[in-house]
Amino acid sequence: MTAPFPDRLAPGQPYPLGASADGLGVNFAVFSAHATRVDLCIFDASGRKEIARLPLPECTDEVWHGYLPDAGAGLVYGYRVHGPYDPKRGHRFNPHKLVLDPYAKQLTGPLRWSDALFGYRMNHPREDLAMDRRDSAPAMPKAIVVEDAFNWGGSTRPRTPWESTFIYEAHVKGATMRREEIRPDLRGSFAALSNRHFIDHLVKIGVTAIELLPVHAFLQDRFLVERDLRNYWGYSTLSFFAPEPGYFSSNTINELRAAVRRLHAAGIEVILDVVYNHTCEGNHMGPTLSWRGLDNASYYRLVPGDERHYMDFTGCGNSVNLTHPRVLQMVTDSLRYWATAFQVDGFRFDLGVSLGREHDNFDPNSGFFDVIRQDPLLSQLKMISEPWDLGPDGYQVGNHPPGFAEWNDKFRDGVRKFWRGEEGHRGELAARLAGSGEVFNRRHRRPWSSVNFLAAHDGFTLQDVVSYNDKHNEANREENRDGHSANASNNWGVEGETDDAAILETRGRVKRSLLATLFFSYGTPMLLAGDEFGNSQGGNNNAYCQDNEISWLDWEAAASDAGQEQQDFVAQLTRLRREHPSLRATRYEDPNRQVGEGMNALAWFDFDAQPMDDARWNDHQGRLLVLRRAVNSEEGVLDVTAVLINGWHEALDFTLPPPGVGQRWRILLDTAQPRDLAARDSGPTLSVQARSVVLVHAVAGGAEET
Repeated sequence: MTAPFPDRLAPGQPYPLGASADGLGVNFAVFSAHATRVDLCIFDASGRKEIARLPLPECTDEVWHGYLPDAGAGLVYGYRVHGPYDPKRGHRFNPHKLVLDPYAKQLTGPLRWSDALFGYRMNHPREDLAMDRRDSAPAMPKAIVVEDAFNWGGSTRPRTPWESTFIYEAHVKGATMRREEIRPDLRGSFAALSNRHFIDHLVKIGVTAIELLPVHAFLQDRFLVERDLRNYWGYSTLSFFAPEPGYFSSNTINELRAAVRRLHAAGIEVILDVVYNHTCEGNHMGPTLSWRGLDNASYYRLVPGDERHYMDFTGCGNSVNLTHPRVLQMVTDSLRYWATAFQVDGFRFDLGVSLGREHDNFDPNSGFFDVIRQDPLLSQLKMISEPWDLGPDGYQVGNHPPGFAEWNDKFRDGVRKFWRGEEGHRGELAARLAGSGEVFNRRHRRPWSSVNFLAAHDGFTLQDVVSYNDKHNEANREENRDGHSANASNNWGVEGETDDAAILETRGRVKRSLLATLFFSYGTPMLLAGDEFGNSQGGNNNAYCQDNEISWLDWEAAASDAGQEQQDFVAQLTRLRREHPSLRATRYEDPNRQVGEGMNALAWFDFDAQPMDDARWNDHQGRLLVLRRAVNSEEGVLDVTAVLINGWHEALDFTLPPPGVGQRWRILLDTAQPRDLAARDSGPTLSVQARSVVLVHAVAGGAEET
């Protein structure tokens, strides 16, 4: 930009929203239905000094816009918005507060906590009704105008079919902070995701998609800063378009694009965990940083008749108002931006039920779902919902529309309870192995709709599931009151770390049986990063504020003998799942459908090879189960496998069910013998060790040999 600045902006255009450089200048457009004036504030390159303030000269269809000639990428800016300060009517305009462009694509400068960031006078008897007139600009990050140019070369999306997908949930920083092969200045950054050692690890264990915890710019909440803690997970969005500045090792947002390109080259898709249900501005006593100062009554859902307060379906103080067309536009524009400018392959929606609420109730045909399902780009990407929120009827697992997968916590809870030894969970386990059809088999949905997981970022790691009976969240400085107390875990005799060989052997076997259950179940398997080698958080099941070695992956554990053994075991599981179509369904089948002579698509047996009947299913003590599945592969070859499950505390002999005419069984995997990776023949009976899973496969050999 050449000095001096013009006295006024040219009218510009109301579309596209945000700051758009065209080579000759920059067009600015921002939505506000209730503002009376919007000022563009331009800052020097450091973001510290405001050097120009120019009103946006036009407002078209509630979009304020103006054009600044001779400006371009690198310009630092923010807005001041005029209008009524009347919280009781839902309006919180305060031109003394600099606010971020909701479409800002890059941020500069940290947020410095100050009372000036609040639109009201802190500690005033009238609370948020008393307007504050201090300038917030010195404490605010600013937006930077960007040009989204990147050489993608011949990069293409992997487009892995859903039924072949294996998701790895990881944190950008925590995944690589303790990885010694990566340069210290790159660890914990987007650049580290490009490192060949990290990518080779993902390829080795069979990952097809990495799901990254929030990468949108997020707030370091004041209450955490005051406790000398940090917002580690990132579920406190400050910008829906700008990447988190703390994840860059350089000053270019192309660092993230390069990571996506390298992951794609390795055949790994990139899925982003996104938070559109609430923002970092909190409840009516929160700061004014962006949307609140631009048009509080439009961007947020307010309590009818009490517009001073927010409807809170999220537990975070506010709920984004996706029933407003301009707000819905902002969210879908954000999704399209990440899908095009960064070539990401899908999204996981935090508290997805909130996004589908029309009025107060969840509606699978809401505007949010409709706009995504009809979008020619977004409808072709992987869409995953966290199918609950804290509002009325907030638990909606299985009730999302076709085209969406959902996190299935029924899988996590039911499988954990079975393997920790609870009674009465054999039928529950069977339902999860079969893809939770009683939950998802409707509206022509497929088994991949169930995203199966044993652990996720929120809760115990897999190692901690077998090491702790109770949560240990003291480091969060909330007197261990936070986090769930019902973890369906079992420490097998000692709380936490131990040198007891018998306990360690039991824990290892149970972990492997849990993992085998995950990969041998219909649905989409998702693994928490580090669970492939025994990563622990020391019993902390709510490490949202632990930006330290509690949360960072322990790659020393990965290098240990036990860690290497578990990685090899996971790699074997993913290989078997790839090789055997009977372990991954493309659609829900009629269990009684004949796929071969005397061979049903799916059949359940007890340990004595007798079919399961009502009496056996209703046996509360039953912890033994055999699942035989048969499917014709794409090549027309019949693939038959059987999963033998012993949830009992001692070894038992299983009689194997018929493998098919002219077939015999071969053992492919035994969770009690993790080092024995070679297939071997089985006789008509097979000893299955306590708390173990055995996978057998039918091969040619003659019925008389079984």
